[in-house]
Amino acid sequence: MSQIVALAGEPAGHTLDADGYASGAFRERAIDAALIERVERYRLERLRQQMRHHGLDAVILFDPINIRYACGSRNMQVYSQRNPARYLYVAAEGPVVLFEFSACLHLARDLALLDDVRPARAVMPQYSGPHCARHTAAFVDDIRALFAQSATQGRRLGVESAPTGAFAALSEAGFAVSDAAVIMEGAKSVKSLDELALIHRSVTLTEAAMTRMEAALRPGMTENELWAIFNQHVLATGGEYAETRLLTSGARTNPWFQECSDKVIAPGELVAFDTDIVGCFGYYTDFSRTFHVPGAGAPSAAQKALYRMAADQLESNIALLGPGMSFREYSRRAWPIPEGYRENRYLDIVHGCGMTGEWPLIAHDMDWDDVGYDGAIEPGMTLCVEAYIGHRDGSEGVKLEEQVLITESGIDRLSTYGYADDLLD
Repeated sequence: MSQIVALAGEPAGHTLDADGYASGAFRERAIDAALIERVERYRLERLRQQMRHHGLDAVILFDPINIRYACGSRNMQVYSQRNPARYLYVAAEGPVVLFEFSACLHLARDLALLDDVRPARAVMPQYSGPHCARHTAAFVDDIRALFAQSATQGRRLGVESAPTGAFAALSEAGFAVSDAAVIMEGAKSVKSLDELALIHRSVTLTEAAMTRMEAALRPGMTENELWAIFNQHVLATGGEYAETRLLTSGARTNPWFQECSDKVIAPGELVAFDTDIVGCFGYYTDFSRTFHVPGAGAPSAAQKALYRMAADQLESNIALLGPGMSFREYSRRAWPIPEGYRENRYLDIVHGCGMTGEWPLIAHDMDWDDVGYDGAIEPGMTLCVEAYIGHRDGSEGVKLEEQVLITESGIDRLSTYGYADDLLD
């Protein structure tokens, strides 16, 4: 498989402001139809830039997030992640054609980047049963006809998230098929200033939802009730959906990754929360905070110690970030997790963030030989720095995380929600 690369630099038609990413001027950009169209054209050109780099003549995208990235079309995004019933064809030099869910063609007819919108073929057995083979053959015929319109006249095709039968049929038809996830992750990894304006809006509204949730926190409510307050505000202000249910309290904070439940929150406990929200404009907002539940006096010394360690881990690793640094160097120099806390460590130190969690994922030094891979941290990347501290024999844990932008000279914090003063005292 080809290596994912960020391809730092601007695609055709895109130029940075004089100060590049470092000025923070994206926060002042007016979000209107013109900006959104610029974002969509930038994203399509980023994809084609990657296609040219990897020598692909066309790609077929089934993942609804990647479809949205490449052409701006959103339709039943969560449903489509489970049911690949719609797909997008993008030629490196040729047409962009959306094969839409059959009753929904009207939703995409006015999208500027599409050359055509057609009904999707029923290439899944659960949709067409014994007719699936016939629909799959028609799917291949469609792709063959679109290749005939391409200026490259090649047979190199990238495909991602396709049903097994469709993928196999394309290979049997003589296409040189490879994994399009490689080029998609490379394309999404560097954001334009216009994209950052949308990301900033998503983060700001998510922080407002967390403010409302923290203000409502009290003993006697369930984890689900608290989490619902956050989600209600996200949805009411244009956000879309949560990818996870990571809000836990008390002993359920350690180890991490337990899901929100009907457990009643008790006085004096810790509540740990990871936003993991697809917010407005389809951009993912991902930062974490841990709170102390009122009603039982000040936080304990043990709770404060956990929080201090997590804050030290987070701040140390944020300070270490810089453009041009390799993933391997960053992993080697990252904050060393003390003995007793390594077993419950978070699964990575840093991961990309855009329309969802993205490439890269920078592994801990102790995990490098198993899952680590190298690359370079580039200006324009939006990254999430992770911190989790929970002792292997401990009853509670602290989760903190920050979303940042890599600039030409360092970082710019995109999430600015403060720490818990009572726990950091």
